[in-house]
Amino acid sequence: MSDGEAAHASTKEGTAIDIRGLSLTFETNDGPVQALSNIDLNVQRGEFVSFIGPSGCGKTTLLRVIADLEQPTGGSITVNGVSPEEARLARAYGYVFQAAALYPWRTIAKNVALPLEIMGLSRAEREKRIAENLALVNLAGFEQKFPWQLSGGMQQRASIARALAVEPDLLLMDEPFGALDEIVRDHLNEQLLKLWAQTQKTVVFVTHSIPEAVFLSTKIVVMSPRPGRVTDIIECGFPRDRTLDIRETPEFLEIAARVRHGLRAGHSYED
Repeated sequence: MSDGEAAHASTKEGTAIDIRGLSLTFETNDGPVQALSNIDLNVQRGEFVSFIGPSGCGKTTLLRVIADLEQPTGGSITVNGVSPEEARLARAYGYVFQAAALYPWRTIAKNVALPLEIMGLSRAEREKRIAENLALVNLAGFEQKFPWQLSGGMQQRASIARALAVEPDLLLMDEPFGALDEIVRDHLNEQLLKLWAQTQKTVVFVTHSIPEAVFLSTKIVVMSPRPGRVTDIIECGFPRDRTLDIRETPEFLEIAARVRHGLRAGHSYED
């Protein structure tokens, strides 16, 4: 095997996202605004990585750079060993937004089918993926319902099914449960962990909630106020099959305290 082939194999097996010295400055009518500054980050395949920080710190902007929805003005980034643009064109990731963003005139099945129609998949393949992914998020039997007939939590699960239907290596999630009440949010956190364990996907997750970040993650990236910098990267060594009860353990509370310590004072977070 050549050195190039060995490097490619290593990338394929290990690194999902590699970010080095990344910066992003927006040009506005009031002058340049630096959103991200000198970010270094490595995400391994199969990890669940959460971004946390104050509002406006660049969490979503960084997620959008990974998704090729924003272009950095400095530094470098690769996604699955290629540029974000190449990863996007290869449909290497699924993106779940803060709102479910389902089309109200399409049934749940047809909402999940939309990216598959764009991909030009056969009807048989579309129906197979719809059934498989709705079952993954416990929505089997709701195929012919419309979004307005589902609760907010069920709509978000349908949105996750749609993102998974393209069979991506990477799942990007931008505060998908932020608008839901605490009980529903806790339930969906548990379901998301089970889904992650089943699919072995790499997940990058944006949140404002410290408990949510600690409960879900293998690694937490703490970001500073704008311009967004990485102030701490915290490893979480919990087993994959953890339940909400783990939030009462000393280990959980210790990690949560470290996250709080890493966040600058004067900002409000959910406890």
